[in-house]
Amino acid sequence: MKKLLASSCLAFGLLTVTSSANAAGCGSVTIASMNWQSAEVLSNLDKFILSKGYGCQADITVGDTVPTITSMAEKGQPDIAPEAWIDLLPEVVKKGTEEGRIVKVGAPLPDGGVQGWWIPKYIADAHPDIKTIPDMLKHPELFPDPEDPKKGAIYNGPQGWGGTVVTAQYYKAFNAEKAGFTLVDTGSAAGLDGSIAKAYERKQGWVGYYWAPTALLGKYPMVKLDAGVPNDPNEWKRCNTVADCPDPKPNAWPTDTVVTLVAKSFSDKAGPDVMDYLQKRSWSNATVNQLMSWMTDNQATGEDGAKHFLKENKDVWIKWVSPDAAKKIEGAL
Repeated sequence: MKKLLASSCLAFGLLTVTSSANAAGCGSVTIASMNWQSAEVLSNLDKFILSKGYGCQADITVGDTVPTITSMAEKGQPDIAPEAWIDLLPEVVKKGTEEGRIVKVGAPLPDGGVQGWWIPKYIADAHPDIKTIPDMLKHPELFPDPEDPKKGAIYNGPQGWGGTVVTAQYYKAFNAEKAGFTLVDTGSAAGLDGSIAKAYERKQGWVGYYWAPTALLGKYPMVKLDAGVPNDPNEWKRCNTVADCPDPKPNAWPTDTVVTLVAKSFSDKAGPDVMDYLQKRSWSNATVNQLMSWMTDNQATGEDGAKHFLKENKDVWIKWVSPDAAKKIEGAL
């Protein structure tokens, strides 16, 4: 009996030491929260799971894409950027990776960051022949301009957005004016959102620039139009993204690559369970759209959104974490 007790105490002691080592191995971690809704909720989700499930001392630091990724690539801080749109800084990411300061982990948005021209789902359902931009341009009557119903309207974003430049170049490249369409300047993000909401409430036609994941697409389902041609990266850089380029060609809008960036120093100490979580953790744009729509409707913070997701979507997140972490996360909820 004494031998059995001694063995049990030894096993418990080893388990305790191992658990403590794992917690200490993760230690403190800084998580970057970018200044848009999907990144905010994902950073809070990581904080909750790493803190409650893996014993990390997780804190969020607020930043933006350029300074955060540059800091990680040059200094190895912060430790994690959960939603990094790396196509915005390809050379910085490449240098940081090659010099061993950051690693790219997983695909938090496997659909990628999606931009382009969209139409309401009810229009797509009623007109299954409209799948591409050239298809859409054959039907200006379905997308009437409020100022001149005899013409169609293509809604653009506000000045200063990259997507606004590309949309104006698309308008020229696809000969939309010749097809009977006008290009509408919505003036602001609110103006663009308002034009979609108004069309949806009246079940009217609408076509224009938008992107995903966003709260708006969670509330108003939209279908992205195919360009009808493949993407030519050289042409994209030469003219589609250059406002004063006079001769843009039809081109497919490339999908933005979104990864989780992890400082190499943190990946070395975090342990395999934590890195396995970051590798597996991903959700679809549709899932994020719906979550952000709930957050917007409920004026919820990123922390609120993370907890709501965990409570309502166990079938999704349980695949990301270890069984032990899953029990701890459920207990914390």
